[in-house]
Amino acid sequence: MTAPVLDRVAGSDDAGVVFAAVRPVADVLADLDVTAESGLSDAEVTRRQARWGPNSVASHRARPLAVLWHQLRSPLLGLLVAAAVASYLVGERGDAVIIGLIVAVSVGLGFVNEYRAEKAAEALHSQIHHETAVLRAGIRSTVDVTALVPGDLVDLRLGGIVPADLRLTAASGLECDESVLTGESLPVGKNPDPVAPGTALADLTGCALMGTVVRAGSGTGVVVATGARAEFGSIAAGLGVRPLDTAFQLGLRRFSMLLVYVAGALTTAIFVANVLLDKPIIDALLFSLAIAVGITPQLLPAVVSTSLAAGSRRMSKRKVLVKRLVCIEDLGDVDVLFTDKTGTLTQGSVEYTRVIPVDGATPDEVLGWGMVCTEGAGGGNPLDRALWNSPATAAVARDRPVQAVLPFDHDRRMISVITDSVLVTKGAPESVLERCVAVPDAARAALAGEFAAGNRVVAVATRPAGDLRAVTPADETGLRLAGFLVFLDPPKKDAAEALRRLAGLGIAVKVVTGDNAAVAGKVCRDLGLGEGTALTGADLDALDDDALAAVIADTVVFARVSPAHKARIVTVQRRSGGGVAFLGDGVNDALALHAADVGISVDSATDVAKDAADVILCPNSPAASACTPGCVRRKSRPATASTAKSSMLASRQSPQDAPTPGLS
Repeated sequence: MTAPVLDRVAGSDDAGVVFAAVRPVADVLADLDVTAESGLSDAEVTRRQARWGPNSVASHRARPLAVLWHQLRSPLLGLLVAAAVASYLVGERGDAVIIGLIVAVSVGLGFVNEYRAEKAAEALHSQIHHETAVLRAGIRSTVDVTALVPGDLVDLRLGGIVPADLRLTAASGLECDESVLTGESLPVGKNPDPVAPGTALADLTGCALMGTVVRAGSGTGVVVATGARAEFGSIAAGLGVRPLDTAFQLGLRRFSMLLVYVAGALTTAIFVANVLLDKPIIDALLFSLAIAVGITPQLLPAVVSTSLAAGSRRMSKRKVLVKRLVCIEDLGDVDVLFTDKTGTLTQGSVEYTRVIPVDGATPDEVLGWGMVCTEGAGGGNPLDRALWNSPATAAVARDRPVQAVLPFDHDRRMISVITDSVLVTKGAPESVLERCVAVPDAARAALAGEFAAGNRVVAVATRPAGDLRAVTPADETGLRLAGFLVFLDPPKKDAAEALRRLAGLGIAVKVVTGDNAAVAGKVCRDLGLGEGTALTGADLDALDDDALAAVIADTVVFARVSPAHKARIVTVQRRSGGGVAFLGDGVNDALALHAADVGISVDSATDVAKDAADVILCPNSPAASACTPGCVRRKSRPATASTAKSSMLASRQSPQDAPTPGLS
């Protein structure tokens, strides 16, 4: 095996799990120079640990000195420090102390806010700190996840957290909750089969991704990416990258540089003029410094901070917490709001909505048969829980005796039980229909309509059990379709009104989700966002930034996108002009929240999302987001000019207060 092959599999060129997912298991094991029977040798583990480093997502550390230096680099603060020194030199020590205090307060406030944001990446580390079972040198042992290296063979068990990006080598009924990366609430079935090239992150069924949770079954996988090279770890690394400056920050910096240029030019000109007039050098220098102090707006940082703090207090009365004061100005200039779908526009959990009976079955019969094929209200399947928790099923008999069960697995994609001499099968419609006879065309049309609408559908079929005492896969034949159970993640009740209010404020709303385009499009139509172009993650990969910028305006839905895709969309839109906000609540939204002019999250969001956000809405409702831009929607750039003007007028030092040896 050559080093470049290992590099490509282990993700050093950003391929990693995506590259491994499309390759057969045997090829991946060969690329990683490991066998499924023995794993890596101890010597090879040591060598790879030295090469790849620890399997830790905390690749970014908040560095106080670096944050402090970033605050001190402000041109305006540099000018104020120079003014303080000049005041001290000309004998105005009181003014020097006041200016120094203003600088200290300004730097302190900026340091606290930025340092808190820098801690966002570190919050990821605590989520995956645990031990895992690994096969090394033919012996299974337990090691800390930070000791894993590419090529390690890891066991996955129910309830465990996947410790690295894995290419699955074996799976038995394995399901993983990938909401941390995709935002979608339903677990994803896994198997060792390779996927087609270009498959979206949410559809990598042959891989288990770092930070996701095993919700059912078990499996084994080979590590293909660790640390910051894993999909989850790349989020932490991305949070360590400084985002683009916002329009307000750029405007304030340009204004500060203008003051620096004016002060420098006037000071130099006056000093030269005094020297040409044969004035003493020391007097000429002191007079020039006095001019510099006089034109410096010492109170500008204080006035800006006070104005923004007043806006923050006003917004807090609307239950909006502002973490980064400077974003208040940018919030008033938001033109485009990108929002996550699941848990933001929708409830974030599936609900049973209705039954579609087929071939003479009654709705109650279909519901009853569907409920008997469950593990009860506390079952691990979200669809089963939704069925049991629905008020619509409260009157349906729930205590039918069960004589035999053939559990669900991802090969058959169905569960079968025997109850009251009837064999009942429930599962994925395409799998159940394959085992049915005489399926009406109307039923197939109804199923196609539900799929087109973005709904989730479970099929229920039956046949007489006869003298069966146990169920095998061979018995799941000759079934008659009884009906379909329809589920969906419904929109929040106040989401449509919130979107209407945002539209009234002139803000374009676009949905960015890890779900498929059909589901996202259905939600958009239900919420009144209208028809528009839908792009997938694969479409984004085929576009360069210029082409993406050209199509964003006409695109309403971005579906099957990864966390990196979300951040790229936000960054490209920001470079195209206009204010950009992002509303999200999951770890998968953290990069986009970090990249936006204004990152907006909710109080129930993950810690990482809240740390990456600039604004937190205390009520978990998009209605609050409609109020947020409204609080400051009166365009705020004129306010910036007023702030600057007020600060200039508030300057306490004037030239006539200083010695005037020459020009008077």
